Amino acid sequence: MSGTILDQIIEHKRTEVADRKQRRSATELLAAGFPSTPTPFTGALKNAISRGGSAVIAEVKKASPSRGVIRADFDPVEIARSYFAGGASALSVLTDERFFQGQDDYLQAVKATVPLPVLRKDFMIDEYQIIESRALGADCVLLIVAALDAGTLGDFYRCARQLDLDVLIEVHDRDELEIALTLNAPMIGINNRNLKTFETRLETTWDLLDAVPAGTLVVTESGIHTPDNVTAMRERGVHAFLVGEAFMRAGDPGTALRNLFG
Repeated sequence: MSGTILDQIIEHKRTEVADRKQRRSATELLAAGFPSTPTPFTGALKNAISRGGSAVIAEVKKASPSRGVIRADFDPVEIARSYFAGGASALSVLTDERFFQGQDDYLQAVKATVPLPVLRKDFMIDEYQIIESRALGADCVLLIVAALDAGTLGDFYRCARQLDLDVLIEVHDRDELEIALTLNAPMIGINNRNLKTFETRLETTWDLLDAVPAGTLVVTESGIHTPDNVTAMRERGVHAFLVGEAFMRAGDPGTALRNLFG
């Protein structure tokens, strides 16, 4: 396989999704029914911010393409409990198997363990995955603008909302942000990591803030490692954070969360 890591992931994901459809169709997923009504994800973040704090989406992630295995002693249930005790507002669970060593079972186990809303962190390239996310018990899905054309992004967004799922729309630059904003979504994620070079710059978030409409919740993703990073974001009006690696490398992720956000 060639191209960027995102290209490689999408190429593999097409094969994976086709296989999943063969094993259990969307019609069968819909006929089986869904778990109870999703927990409001965006609302949980806004509630935390309204109380004067930071809204932290704490990530449950075993590995990544750039870092390899991040946490060898990986127990998603214990990690989720630690995050809950540490004050997380929501959780993000990696379910991609090939590149992040995730599993659907991890999301279901986490959802059954703590009362926090859960984002299914995966690479959505087919509406089937959105239906599947709802069946797994997710409260929110990730849509990456760099992985979708504008029309497909809109279709996926509307599909998710019809299924009562919240959506985190992820952008990396101003062009992607302009596409995302056409949906008038209440929540935008700005990933500080360049998917081509894997360079991380907090300035990526700062440079886009002037183009984000007032009232839109901005979630900054990647590169948050120190209290000074948090302060720099909050001084610029960014109060929602998605953090994974900094916690996953700590002995106790929840303690690391408390130490980072105070």
